[in-house]
Amino acid sequence: MIIIENTQTVLSFKANKRLTFSGLAYASSSSASASATLSSTLGTSSGTLQVPKGASCACAKICRSIPGSTILPGSAIYTTQTVDNYWDIRANLSPACVFVPKTAGEVSQALKIINACDAQFAVRGGGHMNYPGANNIDAGVLIAMSNLNAVNVKADTVEVGSGLNWYQVYSALEPHGRVAIGGRMKTIGVPGLTLIGGFHYFNNKYGYAMDNVVTYDVVLGNGTQIIVDKSSHADLFWALKGGANNFGIVTKFELKTYAVPKVSTTIQVFNETYIPQYLSAVCEAANMNDQNPIAAGMIATITYNTTTKIAQGSVLGVQEGVSSPPSQFANFTKIPATERINNVTTMKPWADMLDSPKQMFRVQFSHKTMKPNAKVLFSIYKAWKDALDKVADVQGLYPTFVTNVISPTSVRVAKTNGVGNVWGLEEEPLISKLIEKIFNSYSNSKTHSTFLVWQLSTGWDLAQDDIRMEAWSRQLTEHLHGINKDLGLASEFVYMGDAGEWQDPYAGFPAENVLRMRKIQSAYDPAGVFSTLSWGGFKLGL
Repeated sequence: MIIIENTQTVLSFKANKRLTFSGLAYASSSSASASATLSSTLGTSSGTLQVPKGASCACAKICRSIPGSTILPGSAIYTTQTVDNYWDIRANLSPACVFVPKTAGEVSQALKIINACDAQFAVRGGGHMNYPGANNIDAGVLIAMSNLNAVNVKADTVEVGSGLNWYQVYSALEPHGRVAIGGRMKTIGVPGLTLIGGFHYFNNKYGYAMDNVVTYDVVLGNGTQIIVDKSSHADLFWALKGGANNFGIVTKFELKTYAVPKVSTTIQVFNETYIPQYLSAVCEAANMNDQNPIAAGMIATITYNTTTKIAQGSVLGVQEGVSSPPSQFANFTKIPATERINNVTTMKPWADMLDSPKQMFRVQFSHKTMKPNAKVLFSIYKAWKDALDKVADVQGLYPTFVTNVISPTSVRVAKTNGVGNVWGLEEEPLISKLIEKIFNSYSNSKTHSTFLVWQLSTGWDLAQDDIRMEAWSRQLTEHLHGINKDLGLASEFVYMGDAGEWQDPYAGFPAENVLRMRKIQSAYDPAGVFSTLSWGGFKLGL
């Protein structure tokens, strides 16, 4: 769900629920009052929860040991931290307490207490990951990183705390004419996106957010603080590049930045008649393989109005430098559009204009990956649109069909930077390309590293429809993926940020990478804190 502000275009809008971005809420409370109200039960929307002894122990000890850091149920700031800071209404849970550290040292101290008490916990950065328990917890300890919000701009890098969102990072870099590779929506947090990969407009030239981390400040499961980079803890440095929250809590990132004083942007909207051409242009964008690419990328979304039963496609494109209209989106520009707005600006105002506000919907994600093929992609879109009839009676239904591209040049960054990442996506050998070109009439991809991630993102209003919507999304996604497998177009790669909670991203990674990650996890977290006590994220398993 995307809202475009400051133009007449509204691609995703729910008038009675529209919210405006007002930054993160920073919390504090006195430990004395917090301890006094610590309860053994929690009232929730679905009933009463018993707080386990481990969580009660940890909350009480953190209150005493780190004064002014802990928030308990019953206060307005508790609601801010457990509801208002979450993008998806489904993610609203009821932790026994919320710990809001001000330093990495306090994170370390709290983790030691959590270990000693054997308490369940979760960690929240920006709160954008949508499924329940991804970054929140019922009756456990929520570690909210909101106060770790420092920014330090250097010559060609920037140090950012894990409590920041990407709009705050872009704002800090704006006076310096530089950009970092991060989230495309301003409400997305730094840590979650960076640790799982990170789609940005400029992936085709600079790789993914994970490929642009120079240094991680990490608190391990036993409370030990370490600095991780290419030469120090090099094994963990690799594992953190797409390995999610399986190894520790990252309190600070140092990110590469790039001189991009101006960007050229385009907003284009297409009516349903031209969706076949629109999807063809998406596939052509995925197949772009210039050896020296111009940094450019897009958000490509099809929305469907369940009342009028009319769909429309949109592309929100950004290109480095001055080029109006942006040259890299010529395949879209040649399609008749109902609206087309080109502009030359900077990253901050562009990011400020785009929003995906919090607490608008209950949301279900699911996705799969395929080799680009316009004909088949259109058939997937058509099957999705037809399947919406089965859930047409769901109150507040808001369906969108989203595509992201993984281009050969974006993958090449990890292959040539001396580090790599856990995804393990590599270019296909030349002989395989020739065989595919000769024998596979369906595929118009040039390498195995050319992929389209197609995502079903579905919003609705009522909790009573949660199970139904998850089942619908899951069944449809797997059915369409099965068709792609039969056609030889499917990839098992799953991007964590767009995945449903039932999906297994690690099944799409190279087996040797998963084995290596598990060995690294065992070395840095031998007690299994992040596999047994920590909620959230996709777990490596055994």
